[in-house]
Amino acid sequence: MKPEVFRPTLERESLEDIAILALEFGRLLMETGASARNVDEITGQVATGLGAEHVELRVGYASLAITIGIGPEWITRMRKVGPLGVNQRLYHALRTTAGQIERGGLTLEWARAELDHLVRVSPCHPDWVVALAVGVACAAFGRLLHVDWAGVGPIFVAAVLGHIVRRQLSLHNVNVFLSTTVVAFLGSTLCGLGARWAGSQTLARDMIGPVLLLVPGVPSFNAQLDILEGRPTLGSARAVWVAVILIFMTVGVWLARGLLEEGR
Repeated sequence: MKPEVFRPTLERESLEDIAILALEFGRLLMETGASARNVDEITGQVATGLGAEHVELRVGYASLAITIGIGPEWITRMRKVGPLGVNQRLYHALRTTAGQIERGGLTLEWARAELDHLVRVSPCHPDWVVALAVGVACAAFGRLLHVDWAGVGPIFVAAVLGHIVRRQLSLHNVNVFLSTTVVAFLGSTLCGLGARWAGSQTLARDMIGPVLLLVPGVPSFNAQLDILEGRPTLGSARAVWVAVILIFMTVGVWLARGLLEEGR
């Protein structure tokens, strides 16, 4: 039998570089709100495009582990994942770049430089634009909840201020659950006071409007998707995080209602 012939393999340092760069793509994808399926697919595109013949990725809630092989050489590396958020612009940019790498002909140095460029120059809307958009969205949802017109203005103002406070707490690395309670309490209290002053007849529903910005929609969707696609461990971890966020959000609203009822 003719012995199997492997193509010339890369040195161990090259395998290490491929694994590290692929994990960096995976980490950023997780932190931008990608599902486990997309993280697995895009990370695999990067690794195979850079020369890996075998790619195995383990996607966890707080870490990633990848095993890549070229011929008889294999290597396994792990990477910590930071706080999970949502950034669709960066996600689509990463997906496009991974597609370019998968088609081949690109060096590892180019891929690393392109990734650094994406992270550095990925465009973001100004904070004031996002705050206004959040306020409009919460006010619109308030109308869907049959809030009267006297309550729309307070919802808008409270949601804008709530988003600004949430952003500042995030920049100062305040615990996300504590931040959720603070923002829910502040938003509900300000809205309740404003709605009462404006003569709104739907005070209870008014106080719900400003906290809708805290509802973790993307993590909820990813939790269900991961479970349905056979990743119960990751999906359950996401679901628990969503449940705890909702609990802390409810506590903030409950405290605000208690404060306003005592102030009557």
